Amino acid sequence: NTKCKNAASENRDMCRKAGSDGESIGNCPFSQRLFMILWLKGVMFNVTTVDLKRKPADLHNLAPGTHPPFLTFEGEVKTDVNKIEEFLEETLCPPKYPRLAAKHRESNTAGNDIFAKFSAYIKNTKPEANAALEKGLTRALKKLDDYLNNPLPDEIDANSMEEEKGSNRCFLDGNEFTLADCNLLPKLYIVKVSFCNIGVC
Repeated sequence: NTKCKNAASENRDMCRKAGSDGESIGNCPFSQRLFMILWLKGVMFNVTTVDLKRKPADLHNLAPGTHPPFLTFEGEVKTDVNKIEEFLEETLCPPKYPRLAAKHRESNTAGNDIFAKFSAYIKNTKPEANAALEKGLTRALKKLDDYLNNPLPDEIDANSMEEEKGSNRCFLDGNEFTLADCNLLPKLYIVKVSFCNIGVC
C-alpha cells in the first residue's frame, strides 16, 4: 500500500483514494478533476494513493478528519476540492501557467445535475420510482446536449445574413479545455462506464 509521505518533504503531492487493491488509483471523479487541472497547468506533482480501509496513521496526522482527495502544496495542506481548484487557478497563473477558467459563466454549470440524477437512478431500490428517475436523468443529459449544440456568443457572427448553425466547439466553453470540463468529464465517464457494465451503452 502506498501511503502519504510527510508533506514537508514534498513540493506538491496529491493524495487520492486507492482502488480495490489498496494501491492502484481509485475511481474518484473529484480526484480526477484535480489531476486534470494539475496536468493541464503543466506542473510536476506526486500522486499518492491512500487505502481508506486501512486508515493510515500518517493520513490522520496530515489531514485529520479528511478523506482524499487533498493536496499538499509547498508544505500547506488543502482539503476542499472547490477551494483547491480556486487556489491552483490563482497560484498557477499566466504568464507561466495557462488560465483554465471558463469565459462563459453558463459553461460552469452545464451538466452540473447529471451526476446527482445518475446516482439517484443507479442506487434506487424502489422499482416504482425507476421511470421518474430515468426521465430526470434523460432530461439532464438532453439539457447538456442542447448546451453543447447551441453556439456560444463568440461563435455567432452578428453581421452574417446566413441562418444560425449549431456549435462546432470541442468542449464546454470552446475549443480549449477549461475548469468546467475538468469538473464534468470524470463524472460523465463514470456514468458511461456504469451503464456499459449493465449492458446499456
